[in-house]
Amino acid sequence: MQIMPNRMDREFYKHQEEYEKAALNVLRSGWYVLGENVAEFEKEFAEFVGSKYCVGVASGLDALWIAFRALGIKEGDEVLVQGNTYIASVMGITINGARPVFVEPDEYYNIDTCKIEDKITDKTKAILVVHLYGQASNMTSVMKIAKKYGLYVVEDCAQAHGASWNGQQVGTFGDIGCFSFYPSKNLGAYGDAGAITTNSDQIRDFVHMFRNYGSEKRYYNKLVGTNSRLDEIQAALLRVKLKYIQEVSQEKKKTAERYLEELDTREIVLPKIRKGSDSVWHQFVIRCSRRDSLIDYLNNKGVGTIIHYPIPPHLSEAYQYLELDKGSLPITEQYASEVLSIPMYTGMTEDEQRFVIENLNTFG
Repeated sequence: MQIMPNRMDREFYKHQEEYEKAALNVLRSGWYVLGENVAEFEKEFAEFVGSKYCVGVASGLDALWIAFRALGIKEGDEVLVQGNTYIASVMGITINGARPVFVEPDEYYNIDTCKIEDKITDKTKAILVVHLYGQASNMTSVMKIAKKYGLYVVEDCAQAHGASWNGQQVGTFGDIGCFSFYPSKNLGAYGDAGAITTNSDQIRDFVHMFRNYGSEKRYYNKLVGTNSRLDEIQAALLRVKLKYIQEVSQEKKKTAERYLEELDTREIVLPKIRKGSDSVWHQFVIRCSRRDSLIDYLNNKGVGTIIHYPIPPHLSEAYQYLELDKGSLPITEQYASEVLSIPMYTGMTEDEQRFVIENLNTFG
């Protein structure tokens, strides 16, 4: 048996007729940019998340950098962000000229809220909270700190569609929520796509204009914007998938529960769920001090894996100018050397799950 670390075809085939009908309807409509499907998806996704507004953009990265642009984050400003996130989170900050200030993660792989205040300076303007791997961060503590210091809060929800903290969905706590609909997400498009959620009329209006060349009315440009529009076909396909998002999340939760119950080896550290938090299990991430040996072992057995992520942003070539040496974020760096995502996807069979469990349990 060969098990891929992730696959996206099974969910498509399960609802193939609906996806193909949605795409064909757009093609036959003659309207391909900022049409009815984008407008309807924005309403439907905002309702799903529990925010007042949703504005579709071209990608998750665009959602991030446009979010900070909407908040006026600029050169000389500092934004706090956890050290073990995907580099796109950091790019959302630095594209605007601001400086990322890294905070170590906690045992749940999210920002350690006990370490945030130590990083705040008079240049700090915002906290970027990343709900990594699908688990909601401790938003009670984050919002308390933000209120105390007068900071903006941006939520990176790229991996956490539908995850909640104390019953409230992520993307609704801060000033702005940023979502990616990259194909591998629980709510994935069939190409790049993203969105911003907010309860602010002012932010909604800014993003509406900014994503479309800074134009509120065609050929009348109020500001220097960009071209970052959610594609009409992708919006139509996302509308179909949104109907089944709870089904996808529940299926992944069931797989995760089986992993947590049946994986039994001293060689690996299993993920933990914080009280009050919910995970939609975008990834099931274990840790192993002998990760390279484990990867080779599983490959030989036919079990594929992925590392999310092998190089933390502060040690990447792209951010050498920050002058953060190896050892400056020891927890982040330890996680980067040990984390491993094992197979977790929609349509994964019980036999496939059993195969993964049996092979992990015999490693050592």
